[in-house]
Amino acid sequence: MTSTLPSVSISTDRLVLRPFEDADVPTLVEMMNDEAVTAWTAAPHPYTAADAEHWVRTGTLTERRTGRGIVFAVTEFLTQRLVGTVRLTNTDWRTLATEVHYVTAPWARGEGYATESVLAVAQWLFRDRGFERVELRTAADNTAAQQVAQKTGCISEGVLRNAWIARTQTEDGGWTDIRTDLIVWSLLPEDLEGVADQLVDNGGYGVSGYGNGGYGNGSLAGFADWN
Repeated sequence: MTSTLPSVSISTDRLVLRPFEDADVPTLVEMMNDEAVTAWTAAPHPYTAADAEHWVRTGTLTERRTGRGIVFAVTEFLTQRLVGTVRLTNTDWRTLATEVHYVTAPWARGEGYATESVLAVAQWLFRDRGFERVELRTAADNTAAQQVAQKTGCISEGVLRNAWIARTQTEDGGWTDIRTDLIVWSLLPEDLEGVADQLVDNGGYGVSGYGNGGYGNGSLAGFADWN
């Protein structure tokens, strides 16, 4: 039997991480058409309403039900505005390891939301689900994504040379593929010791709880695959 992660919502002081809903489609389209997201992810470009509807109604469900991982819509607690996404994928149930990918909307950058949401998901995985490793991969030139890895306590393990295809904008406004290295980061349960407390001391946030959720019918962008 395939193992799966439960459908849950995770709350922090500022954010709610929950399943995607149909109402998220217009904002998801806007977020995924941002230039930084286009550059650092494998998302279709242009990203259409049909792409978003397929992802919300089918892709996110398939990710969890097949045991590959889970997808969270990251929303502000006060405004309920969509500000990003966190995705766990390529989960290895024997080793209790998974990869985390994340995207932050252009209107929400500079607020520390990516760090907050990735850390919240990692705490849930380690404390509630018994996971032993979270892996993160960032393109070599994506310094914003690398800063998130560092702030969450990730340890850099090495470089996968020429392992990813990013995109760069051409003079005529189009896009062309370019090959790039990937930096591999890892986060283990012991790496989180003191990280959350340090963020709170610096005016950051705390994780406030988990709840059952239901799936409905940067520049900051971590390595992300939107097939």
